[in-house]
Amino acid sequence: MATVLIRRRFPRLSRVTTFLTTAKCKAESGSNESKQKEQNPETPNSRPESTATIQLVDPLDYRVLYNPSAYAKSRAASQQSAARSCSQALTDDSTSSGTSQVQHTFTATSAQASSPVRNALPKPKLHLKQTMPARLSTAQTKKEEKEVAEIERAEMHDSKEDPRVFQQGRPEYRSLSYDKFEPIETLPSAEGDSILHNILISKGSHSPGTISDYFCKLSRLPVEQHAELMSDRRFKTLCGCAIENIQSFSTSELIDILKACVRLVVPPTHPVLNACENEFCRRVWDMNLDQLLLVADCWRCLGRSVPSYLSILFSYANMHWKELTLPQFVQLVYIIGEGRKSPADLMQKLESVILKYLDSCTLEEVGAICLGLFKSISGISDHVMRKIADRVSLEMEDMGTYALVNVLKMLRYTRMDHLPLLKKLGKVVPARIPTINIQGIMHITLSCSSLHYYDEGILAAVATSLPSKVTYCRSKDAAKFLWSFGCLDYEPPNEEEFYSSLIEQMLRKRHEFEKFPEHLLTGLLGLAFVKRFPEELIDYALRDEFVHKVRGSKYELRKDLFTLGKSVEIECPGYQGSRLSPQLYEEMTEIVLNFAEQEIFVRPEIVEAVSLLKSMLGGPEYVKNHMILPHTRSSDLEVHLAMDGHPIPFNSSDTVANKKLKDIGVSLTDDLMAQLIRGKSNSHSPTEVQTEATAPRQEQNKAPMPRASFLGGPVVTDTRLQVMTPSGSSPGASPSLVPLQQPQGVRLAIQVSNRNHYCYSSKRLLGLHCLKRRQLRQLGYVVVELPFWEWFPLLKRTRLEKLSYLHYKVFNPMLLSQAG
Repeated sequence: MATVLIRRRFPRLSRVTTFLTTAKCKAESGSNESKQKEQNPETPNSRPESTATIQLVDPLDYRVLYNPSAYAKSRAASQQSAARSCSQALTDDSTSSGTSQVQHTFTATSAQASSPVRNALPKPKLHLKQTMPARLSTAQTKKEEKEVAEIERAEMHDSKEDPRVFQQGRPEYRSLSYDKFEPIETLPSAEGDSILHNILISKGSHSPGTISDYFCKLSRLPVEQHAELMSDRRFKTLCGCAIENIQSFSTSELIDILKACVRLVVPPTHPVLNACENEFCRRVWDMNLDQLLLVADCWRCLGRSVPSYLSILFSYANMHWKELTLPQFVQLVYIIGEGRKSPADLMQKLESVILKYLDSCTLEEVGAICLGLFKSISGISDHVMRKIADRVSLEMEDMGTYALVNVLKMLRYTRMDHLPLLKKLGKVVPARIPTINIQGIMHITLSCSSLHYYDEGILAAVATSLPSKVTYCRSKDAAKFLWSFGCLDYEPPNEEEFYSSLIEQMLRKRHEFEKFPEHLLTGLLGLAFVKRFPEELIDYALRDEFVHKVRGSKYELRKDLFTLGKSVEIECPGYQGSRLSPQLYEEMTEIVLNFAEQEIFVRPEIVEAVSLLKSMLGGPEYVKNHMILPHTRSSDLEVHLAMDGHPIPFNSSDTVANKKLKDIGVSLTDDLMAQLIRGKSNSHSPTEVQTEATAPRQEQNKAPMPRASFLGGPVVTDTRLQVMTPSGSSPGASPSLVPLQQPQGVRLAIQVSNRNHYCYSSKRLLGLHCLKRRQLRQLGYVVVELPFWEWFPLLKRTRLEKLSYLHYKVFNPMLLSQAG
C-alpha cells in the first residue's frame, strides 16, 4: 500500500469565515479509490495528509459552497505537464445548495499517480485483467492530450498576423502589402555560398541591381540558415555595400531589399534598415500610393517604428484621399491603427470614405477598419458608427469572430448603444464562446460591461468556458473578466468555480502587477462589487510599495485605491492586513468632493430634489446634499426621522452658512450706528435683530401642512440623532465605519439615480451602486431611491405633484420599520 500526498494551494477568498479543508488520496492493490470526508481540524489524524487553508475576510450574512474538485477537473487541459507526470483526475462532486460543507474527491486513474517510492520499485507482471484498465487509462490520456493540443491551438494569438486576415480577401492587396504566403522557391545552400563568395571577392564593386538581386536570393535560403547568415561577415559586407549605394537604387530595387529583410527577419535596429528608412522618407513624393502602403506594411512586419515615414505618408494620403480605392483605403486604415497614430485632419476625411465603401467591404474589411480606428484612438461620428453597426447586425452570422470582436471594440470606444446589434450578439455569440480564444472572450465580455448591456446567455457561456481556459489569461484578461461580471452584478451558475479559478490566476500573475498595477485594482474592484475580498491580493494592493507604483502610473488609480480601501474597512471588520494611510484618504476625499461640487451636486434633478425637500421638511437643517460615502463617487440626500416619523434637524453646517448670509444682509442705518456707539445694554445686536425678524417665518416653515396632516400630531424638533464622525475628520469626510445604534430614529440616504446607475434598458443596478447601497445599509442607513424612471418625468410636472411624490417617499411608514 502506498499513500499519495496531494498538495494544493487555494487562494484566500473572503466571503466566508476561516476554515480548513483536507484531502486524502489512498492507493491500494494497483488501483486507487477516492474518499471524501468532512475533516475536523481539531481531530488528530495519523495518516499523511495535505491541509489547504483558505483565509477569508468575513463580510456579514454570507455562506459559500466551495468545490475545488470541480475547478481542478476543468483545469486539466491547462495542466497537461502535471497530468503526464501523475495522471491525476479530479472528479466533480455535486454539493447541495443548502449546505456549507466542503468536499474534495481525488481519484488517481493510473499507476503513475502513486508515490515516487512506488514508482521506483520493480514493475510486477500484469495479468490480462490488470492490463485492461491500463489500456483504458492510456487511451484516456491520449484523448486528454489531444484535447489539450486543440485548446492550445485555439488559444494561439499572433498580434501581427491576426489583424492581416482581411488581406487574403482581395488580390489587390498583393501590391499593397507583404504576403508571407507567397510561394518562393528555396535557394540551394551551395548557390548561397557562391553568392557570399562573390561578395567577398568583389569587395563593393557590384552594381545596385546586383546587390538587390543578392539580397533577394539570400532571403530564399532555408529558414534554419537565416540566423547563421545574419552573423556571416560576408553578408555584413553586402549590407555595407547597400548602405553606401542607397541613393543609387531604383525604388523597386529598394523595395525588394526591404522585402528581403522581412523574409530574413532582420532586427529592427539593423543599420541597413536605418539607411532604407531615411531614403524612403526622401522619396515619398516620387512614389505612388501602392508603393507607399507596401513599404509601410513591410515596416510593420519588421516591427520597426517609423513615425517620420508614417507622418509623410499620412500627409500624402491627406492630399489624395479622394483617389483612394477600396483596398487602398482599408490598408491605409490598417497602417494607421498599427502605427497607433491618428492624424485628425485625415480621419475626418476618411469618415466619408467609410460611408462610400461600407456596403462594398467584406465583413473582414469592416472588422479591419474598426480595429484600425480603435488602435489609433480615432473618434468617429455616431452616424458613421451606427451605419457600421447596422451592417454588422444584419450579417453577424456570416462574420468571423475576430472581425466581430474588432467591431465590438469600436462600439465600446464610441459608447454606441446599438440595441439591434447587441440583441443579435446574444443570439450568435454564446454558441461560439467555447471555440474563441481567451482574449476574444475577454473583449466580448468587456464590451457588454462597458456598454452596461446585460445578456445572461453570453455571460453564462463565458462563465462555463472560462475555468478550463483560465491559465491562458494574462493579468489583464483575468482583471477584465472580474470587472465585467462585477460591474453587471451577474452571479454565474458555477459561481465558486468561476471566481476561484480567476483569483488563483491573479495570484499566479501577481508579478505582472509590478508593471501593470491597474490590472490588480480593476480585478479587486470587480470582486468587491460582488462582495468578495481575497485577503492576500488586498494586502498586496494596500501596501505602501504598491501605492507608490499607483502614484507613478500613467492612469489615475488613486480613486480605485480609495474605493477598495474604504470598502474593506466597512465590509471586512476582521481584516488584519495592510491599510491605506489617513493622508491618502483625506487627499482623495477632498478630490472627490471638489469634483462632486462642480459636476454632481449641481445636476438639475438633484438641485430640484434638495430644494423641494428643504421646503417640505422645514429648512436646510433638515436635509443635507453630500456624499455619505465619498469612495462610492455619487451623492446622497441625507434626512433624519424620529421614531414617531417627524423630521429631525441635524445639518448645522448649512444652517450656520444660511445665518451668515442673512447677517450680511442687515441694513446699516443711522439709528443702528447710534445704538452701537452708545453701547446700550438693552440694545439688540444686528444678528438678534435679523433673527427676531425672521423667526416667525422660520417657525412657520418648520411645520408645513402636508407633513402635519400625514403624521397627525405635533412637530417634534428637540430629538436629534447621534452622528459619529472620525476624530479629527474634516468637514465632508466620510462617517464612522462602525454602524451606529440609534433606536430613537432612522437615517435616510436618498438616492437620486440616473440611467448610468443601471444596466442598459433595465432596472438592474450596476455593481458599484450595489456596493454603495449595501455599505450604506451596513452603516445603519435606510436607502430610499428616487428612480430616474419616476423622478425625471416628474421634473416637468407641477410643484405640488413633485412635493406629493417626495412626501410619499420620505414619510413612508415602512421606513421606520427598517430602522436598526
